[in-house]
Amino acid sequence: MMRKVSLIGFAMVWGGVLAVPALGQETTKPAQGPAAMAPTIDQSLEWQSAFNPKLSPDGKRVVYEVQKTNWEENAFERNLWIGEIASGETHALTTAKKSSTNPAWSPDRKWLAFLSDRPGQIAGTAEGKKQLYVISADGGEAQQVTKVENDVSDFEWAPDSKRIAFSMSDPESKPLKDRKEKYGDYFVVHGDYQMTHLWLVEFSNGSTTAAEPKPLTEGNKFSVEDFSWSPDGTRIAFSAQKDPDLISGETADLYVVNVNDKAVRKIVSTPGPDRNPHWSPDGKRIAFDTAAGARYFFYSNSRIGVVAADGGAVQILTESFDEDPSLIAWGPDGIYFGAVQKTATHLFLLNPATGTVEKISVPEGMVAGGFSFSRDYKTVAYWAALDNQYAEIYTTSVALWQGKQLTAMGEQLKGFTLAHREVVSWKSADGTTIEGVLYTPANFDTKKKYPLLVVIHGGPTGVDQPVVNADRYYPIERFVSKGAVVLRPNYRGSAGYGEKFRSLNVRNLGIGDYADVISGVDALITKGFVDKDRVGAMGWSEGGYISAYITTVSDRFKAVSVGAGISDWSTYYVNTDITPFTRQYLHATPWDDPEIYWKTSPISNIAKARTPTLIQHGENDRRVPIPNAYELRQALEDRGVPVKMVVYKGFGHGITKPKQQRAVMEENEKWFAQYIWGEKPEEPKPAEPKKDEKKSTAAVNP
Repeated sequence: MMRKVSLIGFAMVWGGVLAVPALGQETTKPAQGPAAMAPTIDQSLEWQSAFNPKLSPDGKRVVYEVQKTNWEENAFERNLWIGEIASGETHALTTAKKSSTNPAWSPDRKWLAFLSDRPGQIAGTAEGKKQLYVISADGGEAQQVTKVENDVSDFEWAPDSKRIAFSMSDPESKPLKDRKEKYGDYFVVHGDYQMTHLWLVEFSNGSTTAAEPKPLTEGNKFSVEDFSWSPDGTRIAFSAQKDPDLISGETADLYVVNVNDKAVRKIVSTPGPDRNPHWSPDGKRIAFDTAAGARYFFYSNSRIGVVAADGGAVQILTESFDEDPSLIAWGPDGIYFGAVQKTATHLFLLNPATGTVEKISVPEGMVAGGFSFSRDYKTVAYWAALDNQYAEIYTTSVALWQGKQLTAMGEQLKGFTLAHREVVSWKSADGTTIEGVLYTPANFDTKKKYPLLVVIHGGPTGVDQPVVNADRYYPIERFVSKGAVVLRPNYRGSAGYGEKFRSLNVRNLGIGDYADVISGVDALITKGFVDKDRVGAMGWSEGGYISAYITTVSDRFKAVSVGAGISDWSTYYVNTDITPFTRQYLHATPWDDPEIYWKTSPISNIAKARTPTLIQHGENDRRVPIPNAYELRQALEDRGVPVKMVVYKGFGHGITKPKQQRAVMEENEKWFAQYIWGEKPEEPKPAEPKKDEKKSTAAVNP
């Protein structure tokens, strides 16, 4: 898909008319005890999830990933499961240590390839690196295919089922190794690159015995991203940018390489990124995601374009579709893509001859994604949820959408009383209609007064949806169980509401976002069930930025939690790994227009700050570098505002391990317990001195 570059995205994609679940899927143990019980933080972290379904070419079986929590290894680990559509039976396909991910059927449906960072079977395999494996579709022992120095990034079977193309960043060059030997380890910014290239591995007939991988592309002219085989298996279309740096995304163009002689030809070179190529069934054309020359492609609609396989003029097919279409496949009936539609997501069919678009998934309010088709495009597998449901794996006939449920992940939620989710809307200060998801307790009474906690998504092109997900970072279910209502606003800039709406925070970051949040708070207060004196806010990334803005401009909130947030756009600009973000949204650099950078920065309003603020940040965050957190903490401390800062060592922009996610959620739970519910913080107990410490003290003070 066309990657909408953002600070962070928590949006999820699901779907379908839902049927009775098939039992037998392994899940965590359902809750026991009182009916009103909310999940503990650990229980929420232990909820398993199923996703990334891949339908067999004959449409009879589905392989998918199941994520489990391994506390001992402090990891979220994934293994592959396989289900028979006719019988509904499911069983584990892989059970090895570490994770097995990204399953793909061979076109002859005999084999499944996947990636795993398990201990390698081949001597000399780099520890912890993702290698390519192949296993019989009927089960058995998986065979390691690659022994490469760096992670295998992606792969795809050739149409003949005898070859696999994969991508991988280049190993360290000899000059770089020599430099390290002589001078020690250092790197040159925007100079030391390890390009990603395509490789080819071939199998002996009817076996998983593989020859040594051979490179298909080489050199320093480009770094490969997405790719796909031509229907006849003679060529591979791929996107590539000038280097692997995230800031070079706008240079991504389309290429075709001939597999036999490795000749490479650029076929699309439009301004802005061109990615995600998919061949037409006859192999004559290629569809792809494109910015279509848009200068500000971070927030403008991406398009689906089509070009001849040998290059030429690009035809834009989705000019009238007002959202980001995520290209999935080109079948005999047309081009399939997914797209967010307000708080739902759907599957669409595009007619390449007429440009007409038809929504083919139902019902209207579904959230669905991971669409995978059979060879004849008559059957599709996907994951889905409706309002107040947990995601499951489904299959359906494309022509008559009636989802058959394959998994039973929702069984692990039994025994918990969860918050009720519903979509609400209100008018912002400028008259713009804003939607959000309101969480209310099971015994909700509009005549009572409830604390209100606002949880703000990242992006800004994320979107919150009224489905059930395991809590991460913020223990929402526990907040609601304790007697709060929670609002998750889809503020201006969120996905699903069209290009004009996504553009409303351009040169208006923070200002318009805050107006959307506070107008939502006021709308709920007007309804009579919110205690206006007990309101808090929290969010991560862009949500953390808006929370920091709340800290410095408002006296309406009793407590705020800023997760990996921006405090000063100039500080952000000179430290982040995506400097184009602010140039796109603020239409300037801080040197060209320092006023707009200052005006939209929370730190510019620090003199007004009164709100107790918890700051959480990853030590090695490159997306929103940690100087933003230190700047906000110091400024609040200087102003005498209660502030606590927690740094998670070894983590980047996301906190990705269960023990540290437990810490993040517990910190938030305690912070709002203190300032919203008035609970006294736990007093740290003095550590008992060790025996040798007691002796030392006695010697000094007899």
